Amino acid sequence: MRHQARRGATRDKGHIGLDEIHHDTRMLAADADGIAEAALLLGQGALVAFPTETVYGLGADARNGEAVARIFAAKDRPQFNPLIVHVADAEAAQHYAEWSDMADRLAAAFWPGPLTLVLPLRAGCGLSPLVSAGQPSVALRAPDHPVGAALLAAFGGPVAAPSANPSGRISPTRAAHVMAGLGGRIAAIIDGGACPVGVESTIVGLGDVPTLLRPGGLPAEVIEAALGMPLAAPVSGAAVMSPGQLASHYAPRARMRLNAQEARADEVLLGFGPDVRGDYTLSASGDLVAAAARLFDMLHELDAGAAGTIAVAPIPERGLGRAINDRLRRAAAPRGE
Repeated sequence: MRHQARRGATRDKGHIGLDEIHHDTRMLAADADGIAEAALLLGQGALVAFPTETVYGLGADARNGEAVARIFAAKDRPQFNPLIVHVADAEAAQHYAEWSDMADRLAAAFWPGPLTLVLPLRAGCGLSPLVSAGQPSVALRAPDHPVGAALLAAFGGPVAAPSANPSGRISPTRAAHVMAGLGGRIAAIIDGGACPVGVESTIVGLGDVPTLLRPGGLPAEVIEAALGMPLAAPVSGAAVMSPGQLASHYAPRARMRLNAQEARADEVLLGFGPDVRGDYTLSASGDLVAAAARLFDMLHELDAGAAGTIAVAPIPERGLGRAINDRLRRAAAPRGE
């Protein structure tokens, strides 16, 4: 199927615009041939979406400024919003960041996995400045997914990869979500099935004090136990240091109402647990792991329906519930559009 991008995309508000892009976005199998083709495309400066354990990422060679700029253009993403760089392991990460004992401890405990570490950028590391959005730091993670890991190995270099969706919209957990949002704007998608975690990685800043910059697929309590200390909250009003810090993000086109016990007129109720069954449910048993894995998939499905508003049941503010509530609050926030 041919997907044709729109022309003359916006260039204001810090965005890099698309003048005219016409791509046949290819759906690649998650096998040796598909991964080899994807690695070749990355080496040519093209954009390739690929599965990780969290969500699908939109990959580009993190050392190639033009390729990284294409990420911002394809997503219509503001340039001040940094990107996560995906690497094979901690040894590879040390080429791009000033490593620390704390980084070593967390990487040993949780990599590969849904944890991103924000560290001081190593001088002369070769990454495109666009990756860090002008910040003196870089966000790094090693994905725990066989397809993502195989792509990194085949490519042999760092891959900048935000979520593979138009900026501010619902993150993709299936290849079909990527095609619906970015078909015609990127070269290829590796179809690796559904992402098992379903929400983006947890982001921890490792400056003077370890800071929780974004709740995610690894519960903060687990990280704090490994560190033997609490994670600080980000400073209010500080510059955007990592992805996922914009007030309005992960948003469906439908309106959203949170902490709903029942549906009003013109609403579809997304339930959770035995007390709020809903028209649909994130987990009838109240399982937060299952709810996180289903969150974006359910929002995509409901957004494709005719509901004027998606009402969402209360979610406990513990474990993966913190990440789920973070995404829901940003999805429901007022939008500047």
